[in-house]
Amino acid sequence: MKKILITGVNSYIGTSFEKYIEENFSSEYSIETIDMIDGSWRDKDFSGYDSIFHVAGIAHSDNGKISVEKEKFYYAVNTDLAVETAKKAKVDGVKQFIYMSSAIVYGDSAPIGKTKRINKDTPVSPANCYGDSKVQAENGLNPLNSENFNVVILRPPMIYGKGSKGNYPLLAKIALLTPVFPYVENERSMLYIENLCEFVRLMVENEEHGTFWPQNAEYSNTSELVKMIAEAHGKKVHLIKGFGWALKIMSKVTGLVNKAFGSLSYDIELSKYSAGYQKFSVFESIRETEG
Repeated sequence: MKKILITGVNSYIGTSFEKYIEENFSSEYSIETIDMIDGSWRDKDFSGYDSIFHVAGIAHSDNGKISVEKEKFYYAVNTDLAVETAKKAKVDGVKQFIYMSSAIVYGDSAPIGKTKRINKDTPVSPANCYGDSKVQAENGLNPLNSENFNVVILRPPMIYGKGSKGNYPLLAKIALLTPVFPYVENERSMLYIENLCEFVRLMVENEEHGTFWPQNAEYSNTSELVKMIAEAHGKKVHLIKGFGWALKIMSKVTGLVNKAFGSLSYDIELSKYSAGYQKFSVFESIRETEG
């Protein structure tokens, strides 16, 4: 039985992964979680664990300019804490360290009407200190990789599922309130939480190292997603074409338009893995999330 330590309590990803393993693979993996806030984790012996799944971090929730103090906080938690934890894990003899980075390392979505598809040669280009804190963490973690210490960097796109936070719940709320919604052609990579959980399990099982870009098997379209969410609740949303020009004007005023209707996707080839992890299609994942 492989032992996994999740560093960071009460995170959506960490708690979802623990639940996923308990419900599906309880005889194959043992999971514990440790709080990283008060510093007591530094006194814990990591030597009994096969893998550390590091989910402790500060999510990006700021729009516009942030304070110097908040900027320092991003780097302290997302960068310094991650690297310090990995160094301790290596010293204590842990075999693997899995770090949750993000597609945010590539910057913002393309503006509405434009495309942005990322492949293996696309350079990182963070648009803010949150994205840069993830890049700097990766830069600090990758040199720790060695024959006896496997470093895994995960750069997932938007993660969603039952109980998730961020942009998905906002779309779900809109889907239940409006009978009409603008149709805009865009292309988004997304990742259903249970597809992510299975991918992380495979990382542990196969003792992987390197950088990975997990995503759903299909791209998502924001407008179709809203319609799909509504249908999961027995409601109908009519998608109306012809609003692209108005949304482009609105995008000059608020960044929320490009967040919702801009494009940001990974090349499908980038996300292929030797073992299947995309257990749920987009349609199935919406049914599971909204059910």
